[in-house]
Amino acid sequence: MISPNNPLRRRGFLAGVGAVAGLAAFSQVPLEGTALAAPALRGGAYPFTLGIASGDPTPDGVVLWTRLAPDPFSPDGGMPTSAVPVDWQLALDENMNKVVRRGTVSALPELAHSVHVEVDGLEPKRHYYYRFRYRGDVSEVGRTRTAPPEHGGPGSLSFAFASCQDWTHGYYAAYRSMAEEDLDLVVHLGDYVYEYGVPADGGLRKTPTPDVLRDGPRDLDRWRMQYALYKSDPDLRRTHARFPWLVTWDDHEVANDYAGAYGPIDANRAAAYKAWYEHQPVSRRSLPRPDGSLLLHGRTNWGRLAQIDLLDTRQYRSAPPCGWGEAPACAAGDDPTKGTMLGAAQERWLLDGLRASKARWNVIATSVMMARLDHDGPTGDIIWHDAWDGYPASRRAITDTFVSAKVRNPILVAGDWHSTFVNDIHQDFDRPDSPVVATEFVGTSITTNGDDEVYGPYYGPMIKWNPHIKFFDGDRRGYATCRVDRHQWRTDLRMVPTVSRPDAAATTFASFVVEDRRPGAIRL
Repeated sequence: MISPNNPLRRRGFLAGVGAVAGLAAFSQVPLEGTALAAPALRGGAYPFTLGIASGDPTPDGVVLWTRLAPDPFSPDGGMPTSAVPVDWQLALDENMNKVVRRGTVSALPELAHSVHVEVDGLEPKRHYYYRFRYRGDVSEVGRTRTAPPEHGGPGSLSFAFASCQDWTHGYYAAYRSMAEEDLDLVVHLGDYVYEYGVPADGGLRKTPTPDVLRDGPRDLDRWRMQYALYKSDPDLRRTHARFPWLVTWDDHEVANDYAGAYGPIDANRAAAYKAWYEHQPVSRRSLPRPDGSLLLHGRTNWGRLAQIDLLDTRQYRSAPPCGWGEAPACAAGDDPTKGTMLGAAQERWLLDGLRASKARWNVIATSVMMARLDHDGPTGDIIWHDAWDGYPASRRAITDTFVSAKVRNPILVAGDWHSTFVNDIHQDFDRPDSPVVATEFVGTSITTNGDDEVYGPYYGPMIKWNPHIKFFDGDRRGYATCRVDRHQWRTDLRMVPTVSRPDAAATTFASFVVEDRRPGAIRL
């Protein structure tokens, strides 16, 4: 058993699960700044145990992230109680010889000594490399990239999307394969952490964990430790360091199946939101507000090829108008005044953006599935209300806009279900003969449910009642890659054979294409 009061043994735990070992090479261009004179850490501990990351790319900028946490399972992370300087560099080459931007930023104890550097003035559509320094310690070198120019030609886009990565349910073998892909972006659709306590043996990983993790997070210190545990995984850290990420959340970053607008933000939810910000490569626009809320949803344009609208389907969601969980549909669900998935402001932002879009492909990244899933076919009308099925009026506002605004090539990517679906999106699921107006890809989990067969036996018998579902797999783990050009969208479902080993390689289980101006996926 590892004692949470022994910092040396805590660092041993991190090394045992693949934390950074050793310092970056000093043959590179020296970092300049004030971090050399920063306060010394206890025992000379290494501060970049949680890795580095980048996100929110624009044509001229990107966000760079790290958090100083030499002792991540102590309440202060092993850092002083004061602000400290952190130096950063951005270069054109991996050896960091051609530095184009550098600076020093304050890491504040109020934000767990995390830093979010917003670099601007960069060239569009190119790779950059970055690193951080605290005193004599230098982080690994990360790679990021900027988006194409706003009015650039169609070009191409390659990205992966993923969700649902319960650390105790298995190794992140999927991320090991993802890190080897040729990608421009990673889109994470939620359940980055889970709110549960961690068993002494680490669950399926059989890795001893600190006693302080036994109970689930209920305050800010403990939420920070939960993120530290998840980021102790070397394959997750490597994938963060390889590509810029776009990140949204789902329910388990707070509590299972919660609806954010159902009640005020209590202390636990405020702590969970703050810890999420502290550990993600997002910009200052997402800083937690005094009431605990934060602005998450946003739009990324990839030239004229793609508009990616990243949604927040939790913070503004009302209680489902027809009841919680598995329950019958009802008339209240069709009344937009009775319930909302996105909240009025976010829904208006989304619909206005779709109407104004000039993109060839219009991507909506949402944490939960939009397609209908009828549970009992002709015998009734049972649906799962913790998804867009529970908010059909909100769904119809979007599908009607696809039609009225002649939105070109709407594509939805979603997570949450620990299963894979490929769906036709009808304008109105209550009218099965209504036109197909969009295509949806729902990705499985990275680890959640482990190697168990859970949703194949559960959802499998329902698929025959849902002819708009063109593909379903319930019990494989992995991620999806999407490769897009002016003529075609291709999605490859990348699955690992097991999550019981960190080295299990992903292979392509099935592939689908969507042709320009022809909604509906075709299996290759």
